[in-house]
Amino acid sequence: MTNLLEPTLRVKTRPNDANKSGDIFGGWLMSQIDIAGAIAAARRAKGSVVTVAVKELKFLQPLFIYDIASFYTKITAVGKTSITIEVEVYAERYNEGVNEATSTKVSEANLIYVAVSKPGEKRLIPVE
Repeated sequence: MTNLLEPTLRVKTRPNDANKSGDIFGGWLMSQIDIAGAIAAARRAKGSVVTVAVKELKFLQPLFIYDIASFYTKITAVGKTSITIEVEVYAERYNEGVNEATSTKVSEANLIYVAVSKPGEKRLIPVE
């Protein structure tokens, strides 16, 4: 296990992902967090995983239309069949009148995944 967060997913937010005031829906962000976590878990499990729990999810700052959302993951625990993943989300945005992008942490979460061989059938996670 590494103590470093790994870049896992990047997504540009779009108008359909937001409410009328331009804030990205929390459900959209939750979905992307789950996808990023599943990518990291599947890599470690060397195969399919399913989400079994969201232990913690915090929305720290708003995410806006046309932000680039970057998802970083870290494995925090590995059991016989389960993996716990930490996900941090950062928004990259350009503000009017500023020529450089700013990066802001907008969310963090901890999720648990279980390795499966087929739907409903757990499997052991290979030892590294």
